[in-house]
Amino acid sequence: MRTKRKFWTVLLLTAVTAISMTACNSASSGDGNKSASGYPEKPLIITAPSGAGGGWDKTARSLTKVLSEAKLVDQTMTVENKPGGGGTVFLAEYVTKDKNDPYKLFVSSPPLLINKLKKEGNSPYGYQDVTPLAQLTKDYGAIAVAADSKYNDLQSLIDDIKADPSQVTLAGGSAPGSMDHLISILPAFKSGVDPKTIKYLSYDGGGEAIAALLGNNADAIGTDISSLGSYLKSGKIKILAVTSAERLDGDFKDIPTLKELGIDSEFTIWRGVFGPKGMSEGEIAYWDKTLQTLSEHDAWKKELQANDWQSEYRNSSDFAAFLEEQDKVVLELLTALGMQK
Repeated sequence: MRTKRKFWTVLLLTAVTAISMTACNSASSGDGNKSASGYPEKPLIITAPSGAGGGWDKTARSLTKVLSEAKLVDQTMTVENKPGGGGTVFLAEYVTKDKNDPYKLFVSSPPLLINKLKKEGNSPYGYQDVTPLAQLTKDYGAIAVAADSKYNDLQSLIDDIKADPSQVTLAGGSAPGSMDHLISILPAFKSGVDPKTIKYLSYDGGGEAIAALLGNNADAIGTDISSLGSYLKSGKIKILAVTSAERLDGDFKDIPTLKELGIDSEFTIWRGVFGPKGMSEGEIAYWDKTLQTLSEHDAWKKELQANDWQSEYRNSSDFAAFLEEQDKVVLELLTALGMQK
C-alpha cells in the first residue's frame, strides 16, 4: 500500500514539474515577433517625411516590405508620405502630437540634424527630441544633369557658376540649407564660389527635383545617388560626380568622385529609423532585435542591391552616439557656409 502511494506521489510531482517547465519555457520564449509586453499589438505606421520617389520614401517602403515578407513583424505596416519643409513640417507635428505613440515610426537622414542647426527656415526639433532606433544604410550625394545637357563634366558646370551664378539653376529635393542643397553647392563652394550667390530651387522630395531637371526647370540637381540609378540606366540623365571617398561599383563605376576631380570633399548620407521620445526600454529592445535581424536577412540584402544602397547597421545606442558626432560635423559645414543658426 505504502509503495503504491509513493508511486502515485512521484508520478504526480513529475507531472506538475513537467507542466511548470512547459509554462516557463513558453513564457520565456514568447512570440518571436513581440516584446515581453506584447508590443506591437496593433498596426504600425512608417512615415516618409517627403513626397513619393525620393530616398526617404524608398527607404520606408523597402523597410516595411522586407519586415512583412520575411515575417519579422506580424502586424500590418502602412507607409505614409508627409511632405513639407524638408521634413520640418512633419517633425513639428510628430514631436508635439505623437511623442507617446510607439506605433508611429519614421525614416530620416542628415536633414534631421541640418534643419535644427541652420539659420534660415530652421526647426526647433532634432534627433534629441525623438528616439533613434537604428541606422540601416549609407548613401552618397551626386551631381546630375539631363541627358541632353551641354554639361558633360563637373568642371564646365562649375565654370559657368563662377562666371555668372544667376544664370545656372541648381535644384534638390529638400529645403534651402538642407541635405540636397549642401550637396548641390558643395563642388562650387569648394572651388571658391560664395554659396550665397548660387541659385537653388527646393522641391519636396527627390522625385520632384528629378522631374524639374527633366522638364528643363533646372540645369543640375544634387541628390542621393541611389535615387538616380533607374534614370541613368534609361539614359535620361548624366551623373557628373559622386561624393564618396572612392568610386562606387556597378552602374556607377564610371562616375568620378569629387576628389578625383581635384575637389577635396566627401558627403555621406546615412538613413535610419526613429520613434517617438517616449518609447519604453522594452519597445526599444524589440526594435534593436528586429532591425538587427532585418540587417542580416537575405531579403534585405537583395533590397539594398536593388536600390544601390550600402549596408551600415547601428543599434539604438550606437546610432544615438553616432548622431551626436554627426551633429558636430554638420554644424561645422553650415558655419563654413554662413548658414548656421
